[in-house]
Amino acid sequence: MIGVILRRFGSPLGAVVIEGFLSRLSFGILGFALPLYAHALGMSLAAIGLLLATNVIVSIVLRPAMGALIDRFGVRTSYLAAVALRSLVVLLFVLADAPWQLFAIRALHGVAIALRDPAAITIIAGLGGKATVAQRFAWYQTAKTVAGSSGRFAAGVLLTLTLGSYPAVFAVAAALSALPLGLMIWRLRGPALAELRPPPTQPTETVPPGLRRTVLPYAGLGFLVSGTAYMMANLLPVFAVEYIGLSPAAAGSLYLVSAVVGLSGPLWGWLADHVSNRLVLSLRAVGNIASSVVWLATPTYAGLLVGKVADDVGKAAFSPAWGAVMARLAERDPRRRARIMAWLGSAEDLGEMTGPIVAGLIWSLWGLPAVLMARVLLGIATEVYALRLERRDVLVSPGPQHRRRLTQPP
Repeated sequence: MIGVILRRFGSPLGAVVIEGFLSRLSFGILGFALPLYAHALGMSLAAIGLLLATNVIVSIVLRPAMGALIDRFGVRTSYLAAVALRSLVVLLFVLADAPWQLFAIRALHGVAIALRDPAAITIIAGLGGKATVAQRFAWYQTAKTVAGSSGRFAAGVLLTLTLGSYPAVFAVAAALSALPLGLMIWRLRGPALAELRPPPTQPTETVPPGLRRTVLPYAGLGFLVSGTAYMMANLLPVFAVEYIGLSPAAAGSLYLVSAVVGLSGPLWGWLADHVSNRLVLSLRAVGNIASSVVWLATPTYAGLLVGKVADDVGKAAFSPAWGAVMARLAERDPRRRARIMAWLGSAEDLGEMTGPIVAGLIWSLWGLPAVLMARVLLGIATEVYALRLERRDVLVSPGPQHRRRLTQPP
């Protein structure tokens, strides 16, 4: 048994999971410490919010182009370059002592994310066979979820132990980011990985219109799901402290649920692969709707906790099911596999960025109940949209009889 585990973690897929865990651990530390450091430098809350969104904005803009680079130069080269760049970028935070430097470094961080994420997802989707694709995404997402929560907790401990030394905390984050690089150089190789680099397209060859017509509706689904989910993600602490009157400590305890519920990811991956991918995929919309209704009807600590569980269950279920859909979409044109992943990732990121903005505008105009009601309506609309995609195509819930069809280009 130990030998099997070691072989799995020593495989290319295992290297990707380990890198995902350590990178999200580093990202969790950075995400907790950076806004506090920016505030210590005298930045306003509005400027801090823009700072935190800078890497996402850059990633959205550059990810499609980075996908094309990955298809041209290969996932291994691109992945290694992205991890090396990201580690260097995080290390630069140790030397930053001015707001403009933080913005510049955060923008470079977005470049690294735009290159790394499509490469990682391409490897997970392309290696290991079609029968367990959702399970692979589930293990990957579970590792990232646990690491993200652990990183935020570790950042608080490190700031306490170092007496508020932000450079020391950033140095730890940079070390964690660079730690898997050696493992990736060693294990991210082999014939299966080489097959993920198909013959490159010609520089003058355009993307087939049929491929865009196939992918864009699913990009719209990713945008809707992500935007609806993140309408309350960043506003939940404000809801808990300012609207309900909880203490910051009590509000922070709600996030312990995320790490626990995130461990259910492999179960949802198995269900998506062996029972119904469509059923598991729909749990994200159900989680959005159920959590909003509970928070609207029961604005108490208990209500927040129950709603957070529903929301996190939907998130844990969605990741592997959506990963399976992305993998099947990428099979439509293997020469543009990374580009397809990049398009879908950009749509998700755009939804993640748009959701809180829309929620903030609604809250400022009509109050929190209007935000929750809008989230319920958007959740219903998203589920209706997914049903329409299912009727038009088989990618949402493919059966065995459709396996050969999925590998054929449109």
